[in-house]
Amino acid sequence: MPPFLSIVIPAFNEADRLPQSLPQVLAFAAGQAYRVEILVVDNGSTDGTAAIVRDLAPHPANLRLLQEPRRGKGLAVRAGVLAAEGEYRFICDADLSMPIEQIHRFLPPALVGVDVAIGSREAPGAVRHREPTYRHWIGRVFNWLVRLLAVPGVEDTQCGFKCLRGSVAEDLCRVQRLGGWAFDVELLFIARKRGYSLVEVPIDWYYGPGSRVRPLQDSWGMLMDLFRIRRNWRLGLYQPQD
Repeated sequence: MPPFLSIVIPAFNEADRLPQSLPQVLAFAAGQAYRVEILVVDNGSTDGTAAIVRDLAPHPANLRLLQEPRRGKGLAVRAGVLAAEGEYRFICDADLSMPIEQIHRFLPPALVGVDVAIGSREAPGAVRHREPTYRHWIGRVFNWLVRLLAVPGVEDTQCGFKCLRGSVAEDLCRVQRLGGWAFDVELLFIARKRGYSLVEVPIDWYYGPGSRVRPLQDSWGMLMDLFRIRRNWRLGLYQPQD
């Protein structure tokens, strides 16, 4: 019988954070009445990330390690989502900047009949903790561009916590093309074009040092990706695949 929930954790050089965060995810999974699988996708790490997952003792049967040697968070997420088997696929950042217990907010009975649920730091009831002001405003400017060019009406596309129904996740990831940070926007853009239901889920979000996103350096590439998404749509590259 397939698991009810798959938790997909993309991991690039996370040897410092996984020893703290992964046991929390495992404890959450062990405490549920339904079956949970956890997939850690090593994204070409050079710091022993994969060894940490392999060396967990005792090794839980519901923990799987995948290897995606090509760099790019979007590539890692795609590999994990397509390898997962859960009725729901939850994309989870390795730093657990959202408390793992808040996954319940994305699932029935808290949320019913939704295809794509997005963790949101901007929805009513969400709380940001310790985030530097400059990062917040850089994020808001990018989100304004996202709403203008790709996904109108969504206040937070870049939060690293998202939950998709399994069939929806597979449909979207089969045609997803971007490998970098803007993969979130691409997934949501395709979901909107497909007519899938989409909601923002307010979360508590805790800023921590060590983020892989470089706000100033990466912003130009992410902006170019917004235009690539629109181009790909015009070229018919997001058509459903059998």
